[in-house]
Amino acid sequence: MSKWREGRDSMGDDESQKQKNKKRKQVFPYGNYKSYYGYRIGQDLDEDPRLKVLRKEWFEDKECLDIGCNNGIITIQIAQKFGCRSILGIDIDSDRVKDAYWNLKKNVRLKTTGNKPVKAPKLQDKEQADDSGNSVTTLSNVDTKEISQEHPSSELVDLFKVVSFKQENFVQSWHPPGKQFDTILCLSVTKWIHLNWGDDGLITLFAEIWKLLRPGGIFVLEPQPWKSYESNRNVSETTAANYHNILIRPAEFQEILLDKIGFRTVEDITSGLTGSKTGFNRPILVFRK
Repeated sequence: MSKWREGRDSMGDDESQKQKNKKRKQVFPYGNYKSYYGYRIGQDLDEDPRLKVLRKEWFEDKECLDIGCNNGIITIQIAQKFGCRSILGIDIDSDRVKDAYWNLKKNVRLKTTGNKPVKAPKLQDKEQADDSGNSVTTLSNVDTKEISQEHPSSELVDLFKVVSFKQENFVQSWHPPGKQFDTILCLSVTKWIHLNWGDDGLITLFAEIWKLLRPGGIFVLEPQPWKSYESNRNVSETTAANYHNILIRPAEFQEILLDKIGFRTVEDITSGLTGSKTGFNRPILVFRK
């Protein structure tokens, strides 16, 4: 073998090793796992187990917000199962927001073709800034019109009107006064906010949720246990530093939300939860403003 060929092979091996190392070192400091629901939901389940303990009256004809929606699967399932007037899913990772819109389009295609795979209509996601400066991914009117012509279904059109997603750092965003929601979900998100922005970030999260809820509104919280913090404390230098400075533990969240933030009541609906994978048996608490 010539020296030139040996050099080419060596370069190829080095590049391959670099790619492997890059993949191995990939971390998700905000819990923004690409295949999160693959870890969480068993392959034999048609829907997220948490939907079984949620109540229709919290969502039907309500304006809802899902904080930390990841790839949007549970956001979409809630919209379909409970008939939301609108539901907005937000996530800190723009890639997960794109995944969420992909899942929305895929879901609509399956519903309108009797679950038969079809060639997807070409859709163009438009990125723009909303009033708070956050990146928003939307479907243009032309795109929606083209889809409705190909699949003339009221369900299709309604789902695109009901469900939307945007990229946002909820803790650091400015939330314009006037916009409020009837129901807000924060499912397995508090740990990542806590580790990245400390106790102050957690209190900001709770206070902003309170302000965004209408009187009598519902806050659905699924906090991760402290042992889960221990497992993820070293995903970044920031999380490692904050972990050692955290004074508020998840066991204290309920007291803080009731006594400090101002929620009137709380209900633990965990007992009805079945079918979750090992490691995801977390409490689900419902607070009413």
